[in-house]
Amino acid sequence: MSSKTIGLFLGPTMFFLTLLFFNPADLNDASRAVLASSLWIAIWWITEALPISVTALLPMILFPLSNGMELADSTASYGHKLVFLTMGGFIIAIAIEKWNLHKRIALHIIYFIGTDMKKIILGFMVATAFLSMWISNTATSVMMLPIGIVIIKQLQDNPNINGSDTHKFAKALMLSIAYSASIGGVSTLIGTPTNMVMAGAISQIYNIEISFLEWFIFGFPLALIILFFSWYYLTRVAFTFKDISIPGGREEISKLRKALGKISYEQKVVSFVFVAAAFCWITKNFLLKDVFPRIDDTIISIFFATLLFLINSKDKKEKILTWEDTHNLPWGVLLLLGSGMSFAKAVDSSGLSIWVGTQISAFGTINFFLLLILLITVVNFLTEIASNMATIAMMLPILAPVALEFNVHPYMLMVAASVSASCAFMLPVATPPNAVVFGSGYLKMPDMVKKGFILNLTSIMIIALMVYFLLPILWEFVPDKFPHEFISFK
Repeated sequence: MSSKTIGLFLGPTMFFLTLLFFNPADLNDASRAVLASSLWIAIWWITEALPISVTALLPMILFPLSNGMELADSTASYGHKLVFLTMGGFIIAIAIEKWNLHKRIALHIIYFIGTDMKKIILGFMVATAFLSMWISNTATSVMMLPIGIVIIKQLQDNPNINGSDTHKFAKALMLSIAYSASIGGVSTLIGTPTNMVMAGAISQIYNIEISFLEWFIFGFPLALIILFFSWYYLTRVAFTFKDISIPGGREEISKLRKALGKISYEQKVVSFVFVAAAFCWITKNFLLKDVFPRIDDTIISIFFATLLFLINSKDKKEKILTWEDTHNLPWGVLLLLGSGMSFAKAVDSSGLSIWVGTQISAFGTINFFLLLILLITVVNFLTEIASNMATIAMMLPILAPVALEFNVHPYMLMVAASVSASCAFMLPVATPPNAVVFGSGYLKMPDMVKKGFILNLTSIMIIALMVYFLLPILWEFVPDKFPHEFISFK
């Protein structure tokens, strides 16, 4: 019997067993209902008994029917402003892909960074990470893969390059694309859905907005550190090259750039919209608020997304974007984001979060830094085999009360878990970029597992140190910014 079949029956079984027989004195009916519903949803997410996005609809059924939360409250989360912020980001990304702007950006970055073996890999990583800040890591890796294969084949056809170096370079380049596609998404709030799930959970539980800029000042330095360590590790530890220079490498990249032709009118328009949106997100709090007091990241996102449907293409036969272009918009991700926020609201409003915190306090306390490492490690390796979005959606509502029981700011654990979900580097099934490069044929399973395991361990330590030491400084944790009494985490 497959795990999907087991999960299909185990989910509802645990739901009814919890409702009927799990009745501790300090657990109210609403909390028990949310707990039972959460078990069903979690089991179906982990086993993928149904498509993850379909399971994301269950809160609208289970919470109201079990009296865990009213239907109006359950469904409201699916229309949360952060869902539409993400939608706007997706639409801008669709325009970037439609007019091939992402390929132009990538080739320019690679060309200017350099074309010996180590610099080629660095160029690919910087280009891939930058694109993943704005468009999906799947689309980024799919776009970068053929460019990488062109470079590899150019080396294979060159008799002056050592065959062993070519083989190692191919592996390193493929892994660099996969790693940087995941790492780049950490930088921005819209870079990966797990960041938005975290922001949504904080919004639902504490009614506090994590702005684009607030996330960027933490996420970007973190991604930068992990990215450049990954490059150093791939080019100097995991693989070493005897022949550093690539004869004709710059010419090959230049040939690909020339094949794109001159930048088109449509690419200029999309570039303007893309840069303008990013500028507004970053300057919203200290520039735009004076002119538009009610400005919000979501308003900016939807405004610029809508603008793409208004501007004509050069021949005026169509707009920059048409509604047909949005057919590939990842609606399932938006549903999953909404379910995560519904989940968080139910756990908080029912009182389940308080009950969980009370149970955890009975186990005593451990050193917070060790707790942080343990949490990051669990999330990191769990997301090697399970959906990172589903994992984070399940864990975040529970982490908030856990943090308060340890007298630490809830953001510490919630941010640590969200970021670590983007750093699963070992298995092809862990992330779409891993699967994309594994399908290239240049990698074998031991290549991914051995190299990815070391990078997993390194990213765990980097995330733990960044969250413990720098997050409180960058986000200026002070009592008047948070609704609960804040006791120093030191």
